Formats: sequence, C-alpha cells, structure tokens
Amino acid sequence: MNAPIRRLSAVVALLFASLLISSTSISFVQAASLRDQPGNRRTLLENYARERGPILVAGAPVARSTASKDELRYQRRYTDGKLYAPLTGYYSFVYGAGSGVERTQDSLLSGSSDQLFYRRMVDLVTGRAPQGASVELTVLPAAQRAADAALGSQKGAVVALDPRTGAILALVSHPTYDPGVLAGHDLGAVQKAYEGLLNDPDDPLVDRAVAGDLYPPGSTFKLVTAAAALSTGRYTETSELPGPARLDLPQTSATLPNDFAGACGPNDKVTLLRALQISCNTAFGSLGITLGGDAIRAQAAKFGFGERLRVPMSVTPSTVPQGMNAPQAAQAAIGQSDVRVTPLQMAMVSAGIANGGRVMTPYAVKTVRGPDLSVIEKASPQELSRAVTPEVAAALTRMMQAVVTDGTGTRAQIPGVDVAGKSGTAQQGNGQPPHAWFTAFAPAGDPQVAVAVVIEDGGTAGNEALGGRLAAPIAKAVMQAVLRR
Repeated sequence: MNAPIRRLSAVVALLFASLLISSTSISFVQAASLRDQPGNRRTLLENYARERGPILVAGAPVARSTASKDELRYQRRYTDGKLYAPLTGYYSFVYGAGSGVERTQDSLLSGSSDQLFYRRMVDLVTGRAPQGASVELTVLPAAQRAADAALGSQKGAVVALDPRTGAILALVSHPTYDPGVLAGHDLGAVQKAYEGLLNDPDDPLVDRAVAGDLYPPGSTFKLVTAAAALSTGRYTETSELPGPARLDLPQTSATLPNDFAGACGPNDKVTLLRALQISCNTAFGSLGITLGGDAIRAQAAKFGFGERLRVPMSVTPSTVPQGMNAPQAAQAAIGQSDVRVTPLQMAMVSAGIANGGRVMTPYAVKTVRGPDLSVIEKASPQELSRAVTPEVAAALTRMMQAVVTDGTGTRAQIPGVDVAGKSGTAQQGNGQPPHAWFTAFAPAGDPQVAVAVVIEDGGTAGNEALGGRLAAPIAKAVMQAVLRR
C-alpha cells in the first residue's frame, strides 16, 4: 500500500473512531443529562403520559396533576399558586421544569428517578398506571401566609427557619407570580404569559429569598462583627468602644457618620451592648478597623457566607470582600462596602446565634414518598458549622434582646415572649432609597423560629425607610404565626 492510501486509511479510521466515541458518549455518558433538559419535548411528552407527583404543604397539595382530555393527558394545577411560587416553581410543557422544587425534584416528581426503578418495573408487570413521587415541604402554612400578607405589595423577601433543625418554615419573595399560567395546555397563551413575566422590570420570576441580585445587609451585619469581637476573648458586652458622632477613616479624608445626630454615648464612648442596641455606626466602624477585614470575613464564613447551598433550590453564596484595607473594613463592619447577602443568609446568622452557635444546614424538603406512600427520602438535620461558642451566642442573644426591648427593634416586641433581633437600613447610594432589614428569633430562651426580612428600595416609606420601623413588624407577624401568639 502506497503512502497516500495509508494516510487516507488512517484519516478514515480516525473519523470512524470519532463517530463511535461521539455516539457512545451521547447514548450512554450524556443520556441522563440530555434527557433531563427542562425543554426536552420528548421527555416532556413521556412525563405528561404519567401522573406527576404532588408537592405538599402540611399534607395538602399545593401543586398536583389532574386528568386532562387532550393529548397531554395531565394538567398541572397550583393551589395558592402565588403564595407558594418561590418554593414550587412551575412545570410547563413549553418550558419544562423551570424553577423551584418542580425543577430540583423533577426526576422524583415525574417518576423517572432511578430511586423509583423497581416501582416502575412493578407497574409494568401489573399494568398499573405509573405515577411520580410526592414531595412534602417543611413550610408552615400560617407562617407563609403571615409573611406574604405582611410584606404585601412591597418588593422584598422573608425567610423563616427552625434554628434547631434548619427547616424552612416560610419563604416568600415579592413580587410573585402564578405558576398556573405557565402550566396551561394553550401553548400560545403560555408563551405570552412567560414573555410577560420575563420582561417585567420587577423580575417576579427571581426568588429574592435565595437568589438574584444580593443585597447589602446594613446594620444586621453588625451581628457578625460583634460575634468576631466577642470571639477574640478581648471584648465583652460591657467593653467600651469609641462612639463619636463621626469616625475618621484612616488613609482617607472621609468620615463615617452615625444614622442619628450626635455621639453614641457620653465622652464619645459606648459599650458594645449599647452600640448594638442603638446601632452605632462609629463604634462598629472602629471595631472593624481594630479587628481587620480578614477577621470579619472569617467570622462571616463560619455563619455560612461563601457556601454553595441547595435547599433544594440553589442559593447564591453571600460574600464579604477579600483584602480589605482599614476604611473598607470599617464599612464592611456595618454591612456596607461590598458585603452582599441573601435573606436566607441573614436568617442563618440569627438561627446560628439562637442555636447556641451551631448553624444548621437549611432545607425545604421534609419527605419524599413513592406512590405507595413508602418513604424514599426523609430529611435529617445536619450541622453546617460552629459559628461561635455557646458563651458568645448567649452574649449576642442578650445584646439582641436589648435591641428589641429598648433599642431600634421595639416594633418586633411580642407580648409575653422574649424576642431577640437586629434592625438594618442598608444604603445603596446614587440617590436610591435604602433597603430596610430586620432579623430576629424567638423565644430568646427557647428559640423556635428565626426570621430575616428585607424590603427593597425603602418599600412604602421610600427614603424615610428604617429597618426597625418597616421590616420589624413583618418579622413580628411571622414569629407570632409560628408561635401561635
């Protein structure tokens, strides 16, 4: 065989090998991922041929499939769709399993999961109609409704956790949407509805509680700074800090002011407890300079900052910048600069303090059951980290109680219940109204609920918004709903 023929043979052999490898990869290696693509029409047709499992809250379905007379055979329906949309997400023949539990638990709900393989085999042999698994959420209906009603027409989010387990008791994001409009069988109407939601400048499809654009936390972040200070062993609740009306920032001609006129205490001094109680910027800015940016960042990480969590929805990691100089550390210590958080993260900070310093991994799925009600998966609370010692957590709890009893958080008071909390008013700059924040837990002595609230762009108060005035009553309503007070 001459050289040109040998080279041509080698090329042809290489092409056949490439084709064999490619087809093998598509058929076997990539098969599962290609099948699970949300918009895979073939998979969707297959899934619509079987009854999709329900999503349950307190035993009642908030998403279920009912028989349909058209070719798709089943219609997905949502009870209180707008209320639970951030959790359920939507399931659409046009757009597939688009978000929320519908997407993250799609293989279980559709019945295609490997965990349901033997069940499918039994159905095939017995001729029984195949069904998907049911997914029960951890949410308390009363807490979810209280959060939704209290937030009202304001843009923002509310998250409530059981600090002992990490179970999500409420998760609300406003503005919300009705997933039912995306589940219809009129494909033109579904497409029009989706485009309307996608082009809405208020982004109703974004789950503000766990994802989307992160927020500056404002003074709620002072809990992290206080935790970092107390954890050094050099500070106690009664330690005195500088608390002037304005703090000179080193390496710059700028100053850091308080949110109120004047100093934080006599002779420009204030205790750490009092500084948190009245939300003294200059004291915490001074503390940030002394501790340094690395210490603040390390403490934040112990509360879960930077973690890539799934609840089961993907959670955007909260961030504290690296390599901060002294002025940046001062700003970060009061929750400004480039500190960015999700409402879930701030609920985790309060929950960690409430739980004696132990931060539990948050989760929203309680149980997954097969069509025969056999348990396929059951949540088991997991510790995420140890943020602070029990002694530091106890000190922070006392300081947060002072905020609610006689500080910036009095509107979170619940008769007969000791509440621990912290307000925040996060400046955005550029003339935009601030975000209003509040995070809390109750009862302080036996915590059963931790909550975080953010109201975007000042809500109904605009530029006059303060976290203690605007967000604290929302946190109160949610805590009352959980505690049935």
